[in-house]
Amino acid sequence: MSLQAAMFIAIGGQIGSGWLFAALSAAGVAGPSAVLSWVIGGALTLVIALAWMEVGTALPFSGAIVRYPYLSHGGLTGWILGLSYWLANVSLPAIEAIAAITYVGGLFPDLGLLTTVDGVSMLSWPRGILVGLAMMVFFLLINLFGVKLLSEANRWVTWWKIIIPTVTFLMLFFVFRAGNFTDYGFFGNGGGSHSGFSSTLQAVAVSGIAFAMMGFRGVIDFAGEVKNPKRNIPLGTVGSVLIPLGIYIGLQVALIGALDWADAGVAAGDWSALEGSTWADGPLNSALKATGMALLGAFVSVLLLDAILSPSAAGYLYLGGGARVGYGLATNKYFPRALTSMNKHGIPVASAVVAFVVGCSFFAPAPSWYRLVGFISSALVLSTLAASVALMVWRRTAPDLVRPYRLPAARVLAPAGFLAASLIIYWCGFVTLVNLITILLGALCVYAVCFSTYNGWVKRGPAALLATLFLVGWIFVAGRSGFVLAAPGTTTDLSTMLAYLGGTIGLCIVFLAVLRLLTSEPGVPHLRGGYWLVFQLLALLTLGGLGSYGPLDEPILAFPWDILAAMIVSLIAYFWAVATGFAPPEMTMLEAESVAAAELEAAGDTEGAEAMKDEIVHTAVDPLPDAHPEPNQNPERKADL
Repeated sequence: MSLQAAMFIAIGGQIGSGWLFAALSAAGVAGPSAVLSWVIGGALTLVIALAWMEVGTALPFSGAIVRYPYLSHGGLTGWILGLSYWLANVSLPAIEAIAAITYVGGLFPDLGLLTTVDGVSMLSWPRGILVGLAMMVFFLLINLFGVKLLSEANRWVTWWKIIIPTVTFLMLFFVFRAGNFTDYGFFGNGGGSHSGFSSTLQAVAVSGIAFAMMGFRGVIDFAGEVKNPKRNIPLGTVGSVLIPLGIYIGLQVALIGALDWADAGVAAGDWSALEGSTWADGPLNSALKATGMALLGAFVSVLLLDAILSPSAAGYLYLGGGARVGYGLATNKYFPRALTSMNKHGIPVASAVVAFVVGCSFFAPAPSWYRLVGFISSALVLSTLAASVALMVWRRTAPDLVRPYRLPAARVLAPAGFLAASLIIYWCGFVTLVNLITILLGALCVYAVCFSTYNGWVKRGPAALLATLFLVGWIFVAGRSGFVLAAPGTTTDLSTMLAYLGGTIGLCIVFLAVLRLLTSEPGVPHLRGGYWLVFQLLALLTLGGLGSYGPLDEPILAFPWDILAAMIVSLIAYFWAVATGFAPPEMTMLEAESVAAAELEAAGDTEGAEAMKDEIVHTAVDPLPDAHPEPNQNPERKADL
C-alpha cells in the first residue's frame, strides 16, 4: 500500500457524516469560537497521534490497535480498551446511515423519514428506522461479498470526498457575513454552565470534532500492508490529520459566515438553538439554498449525492472494521471462539453479523446524529490511551524491539498524548461518561467469567457467582440513578449524584478485590496491569459528576479547576500505567522475532526476513495456546509458544 493509499483510507473514514453536521453542531455549542475548537481538536489529535507512530511502526500488522493494550498491560486493559474500540466501530455504521437519511429526509420532508423529539430531529418509526436498517444490511452485504470491488474504488471515492467539501465551503464564501463572528459574541452557549471558553473545549468532544479527527488511526489499522512503514506511517498519520483539519476549518468558517438566522428560524445570536433549527437536518444544503443564488442552489443536488455517498462509504468501512476488531477480540479469548469463523473470501463472517446486529441496536435509544456523536467520540478517544502507555512500557520491557520510527522527547510527548485524550474524554460530559462506563466497567464480569477462566486463572464456579452478584448490583445502581440513556442536559441534586458515584466506585473496588483473591499467580499481573485504567475511568466519572460539565446546578468544582483536577488524576493514571506494565510471553517472542527479521534483512536474506515478519504477525495476532487445547491444535506451534 502506497503512502497515498494508506492516507486515503484514513481520510475516507474522517470525511463521512462529520462534514455534513459537525460544523453546525460545533457552532451550536461554541458559537464562532468553534473555529478555535477545530484548531484545539486538531492539535490534540496530532499530540495523540505521535505515540501511535512509534507503536504502529514497531509492530505494523493489520488490526493491531486491539492488540497493543494486551501486549503492554495484559488481559484486563486489553479487554476494556478493546471493547471500547469495538463499541465505537460497531456504532459508527449506524450513525453514518442516520446522517445520510437525515439529509435526504430534510430535503424531502414528505417522505416521512424524520420526526422531532425534544427539539432534535431523529429517524421516524417506521419509515426512517426501516430505511436505516436496510442501509445496515447493504453495509453487511458489501463486507461479505463486495469489499474488494469497493476497496479498489476507495481512492476515487476519497478524491470525491476531498473535492466536494472543499468546493462547498469555497462557494459559501460568496455570501460571507462577517457580522456573524462579531455581533453576537465570540463564544457560544451550550446550555447550563457550558458557556464561554468551557463551551469551546466541550465542542471538541461532543460536536463531532473528535469524532472526525480520530479517523487518523486508519493508517495504523492497515500498517501491515503499508510500503516503507518507517517513512509512510508517520507521514500518512500526520497527513490524515492535517488534510481533513484544513477542510473542516474551511467548512466551519464558511458555515458561520453564511448563517442566515431568519432562514434557520432562530433568534439572531441564539447559537444553542441551532441543533433544533430548520437547518439542523441539512446545514450546508440549507446554507446554499438560503443564498438565493441559482448557481449555488444548483449545487444542492451534488451535495445530496455526496450526503448519501460519503456516509455510506464510511459506513461499510466501519462495519468491516468492527468485524475485524470483533475477530481480534475472539481470537484473544475475550469473545466466543465462534466469532473467528471465516467465509471463503477470508471475511470474519460471524463477527461481521454480530457487528451488524449490535450496530442496529443504536437505532433504538435515540436515532439522531447529534445524540450519538458524543458517545462514539468518547469510545474512540478512550481507546487511543493505549499507545502513549504502550510506548513507554515497551521501551522498558522490550528495549531491543526494532522501531523504524522512534518518537523524540517521548518522556514529555507520551504523557502529553495521554493528557490530550483524557481531556477530550472529560469534555464529553457526565451523561456520556455514564453511558460509556456503564458498559465498559459492567463488562468486568465478562473478563472474570470468560478470559480469566479460559486461561485457567480462576475457577468457573466462583467466577460466575462473583460476576452475577456484581452485575445485579451494577444494574441496580445504574438503573436507579436515572443517568443511563438520559438526555445530555439532565440535571440532578448532590445527594443523588453522591449515591450513584458511591455505589459505582464501591462495586468496582469490591469486585476487583474479590477477583484478586480468586486469581492464581499467573493471572495477577494481567489484573494488576488494568487497575490504572479502572481508576482513570472512575476518577473522570467522579469529576464529571461534580464539575462544570456535570448535571449539578452548582458544580462543586467550577471551570477551570475541574479541568486541572482531570489533568492531575490523568497524570496519576499515566505513571501508574507505566509502572505496572509488563511483557506477556507473546511480547518477549515478538521482540526476538523483530531482531531476527532485522538481522536477516541486513544480511540480504529477503525471503527469510519476510518469513520472519509473517511469524511476527502470527505471534502478535494469535494468543497463547488454549488452557484446554483442542485435538487439532498445532502441537509444534504450541511448543514454540
